Amino acid sequence: MDLAPARERLRALDAYRMNGRVSELIGLVVESRGPEASVGERCEILVPGHRAGRPPLQAEVVGFREGRTLLMPLGEPAGVGPGQTVVATGGALRVDLGAGLLGRVLDGLGRPIDGMPAPPAQARRPVDGPPPDPLGRPPIRTPMELGVRAIDTLMPCGRGQRLGIFAGSGVGKSTLMGMMARGTSADVNVIALVGERGREVREFIEHDLGPEGLARSVVVVATSDQPALVRIKAAFVATAIAEFFRDRGDDVLLMMDSVTRLATAQREVGLAIGEPPATRGYTPSVFAMLPRLLERAGTAPAGSITALYTVLVEGDDMNEPVADAVRSILDGHVVLSRELAHAHHYPAIDVLQSVSRLAPQLLGPEHLEAGGRLRGLMAAHKRAGDLIAIGAYVPGSDPRVDEARAKLEDILGFLRQGTGEPYSREEALGRLLALAGSAGTVVGEAPAPPAGGGLTGGFDPLPPGAQVVPA
Repeated sequence: MDLAPARERLRALDAYRMNGRVSELIGLVVESRGPEASVGERCEILVPGHRAGRPPLQAEVVGFREGRTLLMPLGEPAGVGPGQTVVATGGALRVDLGAGLLGRVLDGLGRPIDGMPAPPAQARRPVDGPPPDPLGRPPIRTPMELGVRAIDTLMPCGRGQRLGIFAGSGVGKSTLMGMMARGTSADVNVIALVGERGREVREFIEHDLGPEGLARSVVVVATSDQPALVRIKAAFVATAIAEFFRDRGDDVLLMMDSVTRLATAQREVGLAIGEPPATRGYTPSVFAMLPRLLERAGTAPAGSITALYTVLVEGDDMNEPVADAVRSILDGHVVLSRELAHAHHYPAIDVLQSVSRLAPQLLGPEHLEAGGRLRGLMAAHKRAGDLIAIGAYVPGSDPRVDEARAKLEDILGFLRQGTGEPYSREEALGRLLALAGSAGTVVGEAPAPPAGGGLTGGFDPLPPGAQVVPA
């Protein structure tokens, strides 16, 4: 008879356990006298009815004040009252992991919410873990195809790279995420919807992601009505799941929408336990948490985690505190423009504001030069945009502007892409080289275009009456 498991449980057994008692509940925080627990440890509050089968309320230790333990519930605190027993579990939140998670939808604590039984667990690990050793990360040299032509050619993403998607509300972030989940060359997708509207969850899964995308994805959902701590845990649960598949040797695409709502949840927790507000009301713990989470993605000796983090910028301000902090951590950023979205230009990627820090390692010299030339044409057109809009630009006064105007429709057609439009990376790079090649010259008087025709990047429709003469 094998007694090793029993001996292991005996070694881990507490000789005694001191429980705590609830003393106060103020706002989001439960204060208790005891138990002996550490920050991050999971506790159980025995609410009325627990002896009749009602499960205890899960809570997590978030701090201490004047000899009392501060806990935040991982569920609705209804029923919590003074004097109720608080039991320490002896460990932090853990999540069951396994290949059976593919195609499943989980809540912020890693429990299935799609109506199907929990899949068999192959491993169980804490949701909060260390990032990979900096010296153990292989260099990023292999492109990760995301299925979006503008990104794959002008701001490419490599396997193990971390890219931010910065945008205001309603400019197509969810649609872009669905395109990438369906079109990526990754083995597994892990998608975290943090603080999402409940109405949009099913719509994203069925419409934007689709059956094909869901079949190789794990979706972790914590809607905006969930407690702040659950919204935070959703991001860490998704990252732990991505790490499991990475450790199997898979190339994982981790998509998180959005880091801003994650930061807002952490701000709620920080303010509730008495942290002083700093920049725009965000507490110091927000800016300490972001690198601790974002650095967990990347390359590893076996497998990789390529991470795409959306940032919901407030008032379209790309320099607000969370956007600024995230941009300084990640390896590149893609900016979505509201002006382009209003002009029905999708995906609404503002090429001039977007950049990949690893483009020189992922593109050949020829394609890198072609991308730079295309950006130069767009920048030249933007510089002359006001003159073009009022009809004051004289053709022939700037060869680069003339070339940009001559190639306008081709450039816009290259940057636009339908949600189900297939393409090959080789074909897209070939089109990029053609666009950056020989130019035409616009001649003739250019009347002012219709009002409101401008696009971000300075591109306007070719004025009526203008002719294109090949160079």
